[in-house]
Parts: sequence; structure tokens; C-alpha cells
Amino acid sequence: MVLPFILLWPPGKEESVTELEKYYNKFNEEKRLSRRHGNVEYVTSMKYIHKYLERFSSPAILDVGAGTGRYSVALAKEGYDVTAVELVKYNLGILKAKKSTVRAYQGNALKLSRFADNSFDVVLLFGPMYHLFTFEDKKRALEEAKRVAKEGGIVFVAYCMNEYSVITHAFKENYAKQCMEQGKLTEDFQTVSSPEDLYDYVRLEEMDRLKDAAGLKRLQVIAADGPANYLRPVLNAMDEETYQMFLDYHLATCERKELLGASAHTVDILQKEV
Repeated sequence: MVLPFILLWPPGKEESVTELEKYYNKFNEEKRLSRRHGNVEYVTSMKYIHKYLERFSSPAILDVGAGTGRYSVALAKEGYDVTAVELVKYNLGILKAKKSTVRAYQGNALKLSRFADNSFDVVLLFGPMYHLFTFEDKKRALEEAKRVAKEGGIVFVAYCMNEYSVITHAFKENYAKQCMEQGKLTEDFQTVSSPEDLYDYVRLEEMDRLKDAAGLKRLQVIAADGPANYLRPVLNAMDEETYQMFLDYHLATCERKELLGASAHTVDILQKEV
């Protein structure tokens, strides 16, 4: 789902979707979420998904950018009515091969025309925002999620965060000067991504502007993985009891405002008002 850095290579002649497919054909998203740092993100996101599913008697869920079905298949196994949309054919094939009850289609977060207005109680956008590079495209994805959500429905939106990229790639991996020279960092250290970079990064204020532009009400924001991505080797070396303590710590603090912007991922939990 997220790279710990800004990609640095010259634009090619192929469309960004083709580059994106090439990337996901090699990247093992399924394995990432099963590793300890990825499991923090998964456990945290599922905790809040379940929290809001309790509002609905028989919720219909749409997972947009479902990847290989880590969330959609798990929720379907719990008995929920789940529909999935995935852009990358390779990922979609893995999802369908799991033989779950998920109804899975190839599609684009910017155009969910397959689905009628007011169709779903919960909409997950756990991937599309990573690969959209303009404010207008991000806004359009939110508006489509809002359109297919029922009144009072919940929209979960995951973002890759700017400070994580800058701290890890620019400074920890010593690419700061190169990023500045290539125009990948502004003077105030905002990342500048384009389609050939595959991933885009935001700050909290852009999340604010997007939810306002789409006319969605914020219920809360969470740090999906908090410090977990900074601590990958540390987490891997922990005994199981200590790792569980870390999970408990993260779940106890993932709503704290001072930790949100530095998380690798955040999840904005929004509502389509009645």
C-alpha cells in the first residue's frame, strides 16, 4: 500500500496505470499486511470498521481499491455483505481466487458508475488516495464514495502521510538534497509527487480541505499504524508478549492529535449526512 520513500526515476512513455500495474504485479500486499508492522495497520483499521458497522443492522459494504481482498474477504467471512472494486487485474485475480462471497469487479475509484446512488452503508477507500496526484482527482474519488453511500453512511479514507516519507526517505536514507534538487520537496518540506512516482503524500490540512470540498462530515481521524513503520526491525525482534503490549499502546494512542501527521498512514472516518 505504501512505499517508505519518494520514488526517483524519470517519467516513462507508458501511462501511469500501466506503471501501477507493473508495481503491484511485483509487490506482495498480502504479505505486507501480515507482517508485524502491517498487522498494526490491519488490526487498527478493522477495530474502527467494526466500531462503525455496529450502527447498521445488515450493513452493505463497498471496498474500493480492495487489492487482494485483505479487508473485504475478512469481512465477508464474518458474514457481511461485501462488494469489492479493484483496478489492478493481478490483484483482482488473487481476490477472486480466494473463493469468498465477495462480489468483485474491476473498476476505478473515480467512476463507480456500476453502482447506484445510496447503495452502501460503509465505503472503504483504503488505497485509491495513495495513487491520485491532484486535488481534483482526490475530491472526485471522495464524491463518488459519497454518492454510492447511503444517507448516514460511513466512508473510510486512507492516506499516505507526508512527514513519514520525508523522515524516512529524505533524511533516514539520505536523499534530502537529491529530492530538493529534483523538485520532489518544497522549501517547507512538502513532497511533490507525480504519476511516475506511483505514490502521493498528504498533510492533515489537505485532508481537511478534501473532506470539506466533498461535503462530508468528519467523525474522527486515526493513525492507522502510528510509529510501527519506523520500528520495523524492532517489532520483528520483539517477543510476542511485548509485541502485544505495543499493539495495546498503539490502539490506546492512535487518536491522539500529536501522533496523526507522523503516522505512515492515517484513516479519515467520514459520514454522508442525512
